[in-house]
Amino acid sequence: MSRYDPSAFPPFAVTVDLVVLTVRDHSLCALLVRRGEPPYQGYWALPGGFVRPDEGLAEAASRELAEETGLRAHSAPGHEAVGPGAAGAHLEQLATYGHPQRDPRMRVVSVAYLVLAPDLPTPRAGGDASSARWAPVSELLGESPADGVPLAFDHGLILADGVERARSKIEYSSLATAFCPPEFTMGELRRVYEAVWGVALDPRNFHRKVTGTPGFLLPSGGTTTRQGGRPAQLFTAGGATVLNPPMLRPDS
Repeated sequence: MSRYDPSAFPPFAVTVDLVVLTVRDHSLCALLVRRGEPPYQGYWALPGGFVRPDEGLAEAASRELAEETGLRAHSAPGHEAVGPGAAGAHLEQLATYGHPQRDPRMRVVSVAYLVLAPDLPTPRAGGDASSARWAPVSELLGESPADGVPLAFDHGLILADGVERARSKIEYSSLATAFCPPEFTMGELRRVYEAVWGVALDPRNFHRKVTGTPGFLLPSGGTTTRQGGRPAQLFTAGGATVLNPPMLRPDS
């Protein structure tokens, strides 16, 4: 170690960016903040920030999530919760982005995280953000990159990657239940799939497929009329984390 010279390597910063998704008014929505400072002042961006010297990546992501939404995060099934207190939002690492020119201030490498939670409230701005809002993913991404809303940095790419992760992962995993409250109806779960995929699903086929994997859904013993009409049976997420066979998304 005596011959190791850190100054021989160029310095760079590390940030975390959050793709926070929820379902609002039957649409898949992403959390955006409007930047109040340069660079990209006035542009909409994903929430996030620089990793502090004394914290790990997951800690930084959890901190940024709490600052932006007030939520605590838990990691993927089978892992310990991130941070103290009760679990709130699903949090998993998405990808790393490190193009040399992605940030005009300096060399910045960003580790992106995907965050999923049910029925999130109206967001509040924090840090260098002047305002915050939920925006439908269909409007942000459009039919092609040229049709979408221009976001700061490379956040349009990060958002697209996060949405595709969510869309593909609910085909074979229990991730869709992360968009639901602790107890939910079959119809509410189906509408999550419809919102994430952007398609309409046949209720009977959907019921057959999600009940085909033992332990995926467990009856809670209760019913609800919050959707109107006849009482609907309530379910909770079971211990099964893999759908077998997978429920492949239909062509939109």
